[in-house]
Amino acid sequence: MERRIEKLSINNRTIEYSIIGKGEPIFVLHGGHSNCNEEFGYKALIDNGFSIITPSRAGYGDTSKEIGESLSTACEYYLKLLDHLNLKKVHVIAISAGGPSGIYFASKYPERVSTLTLQSAVTKKWLTPKDVEYKAAKILFRPKLEKYTWKLISFMNNLFPQFIFKQMFSSFSNLAYKEATTMLSKEDIEEIRKMNNRQRSGYGFFIDLVQINDLSTETLQGISCPTFIMHSKHDGSVPLDHPFFAHENITSSEMCLLDTWGHLIWLGKSAKETDVSLINFLKSHSVHSVRNEPSLI
Repeated sequence: MERRIEKLSINNRTIEYSIIGKGEPIFVLHGGHSNCNEEFGYKALIDNGFSIITPSRAGYGDTSKEIGESLSTACEYYLKLLDHLNLKKVHVIAISAGGPSGIYFASKYPERVSTLTLQSAVTKKWLTPKDVEYKAAKILFRPKLEKYTWKLISFMNNLFPQFIFKQMFSSFSNLAYKEATTMLSKEDIEEIRKMNNRQRSGYGFFIDLVQINDLSTETLQGISCPTFIMHSKHDGSVPLDHPFFAHENITSSEMCLLDTWGHLIWLGKSAKETDVSLINFLKSHSVHSVRNEPSLI
C-alpha cells in the first residue's frame, strides 16, 4: 500500500496524517500506542475501493499534544483537517482507545459523518488509577520513558516473536493461550511483531486516559448516523460491557460480536469475517458528496 504522510499546521499546532488509496473516504481514529502508520484492516478496505485518512491522534506521532487538551479541542482539529482535504462527509472508524474520539466527533459533527464504526472500542470509563494496568502504564509509558519501553519490546520481539507474544497475550485475549493459538497462524504472529515495531506512546496514551472522562452517556445518545459496533467475544483489553453500553445508548447502532481470538480482530482465522462484515456495512451506507476526494496537494 502506497502511503503518503503529510503535516498540517494550524495556530502553531501540527496534525500529522496519512492518506492511502483513492475512493470513498474513511477517517480512521487509531487505537492506543499507534499513529498514522496504522495498518490493521487497511488492505481489504483499499482493495474494495475506499481511501483511508489516518491522523496521528493528539500526542501521537508528530501531532501536537496541545490538540488533546480536551476531546472537544481534538475533534475541532480533526474537523479542520477534513476541511483542509475538502472532505465534506466521511465514514469514521474508531479503534480501541480511539473510541472516545470517534464517538465525540460523530455526536458533535453529525453532518460530516456518514457512518461510525467502533472496533474493539473504548466507549466509557476504562482504566482507572485503581487498576494494575493503569499503574503499570503510568510507569512504562511515561513520555520520557516510553521510547525506551518500545525499543526494548521491539528488540526482544524481533529476536523472539513467539515468546514475546506469549508474554503479551493476556492483554489481548481472555481465552486460554493454547486455544487462542489454534485460531492464529505464523503470519499473524509476524503481523504482531511488525505492530510492536511501529508502536509508540508519546504523550498520546496519557491523553487517552484523561480524555475518556470527557465522554458522557449523552454524547453517545447524540449520535444519529448508522453505527456498527464490532467487538470480539474474547477481548482481553476492552471488556464486553463497552460494546453493550454503546449499543444501548446509540439508537442507530447494530452490534456484531465476533468469535475472533481477541482484541486484534483483524488477525486470525476469522479476520475475513471482520473484513466482510465491515465492507458490507460501509457499502450499504455510501457517502454522497459533490467533492469528496482528499486533496494530495
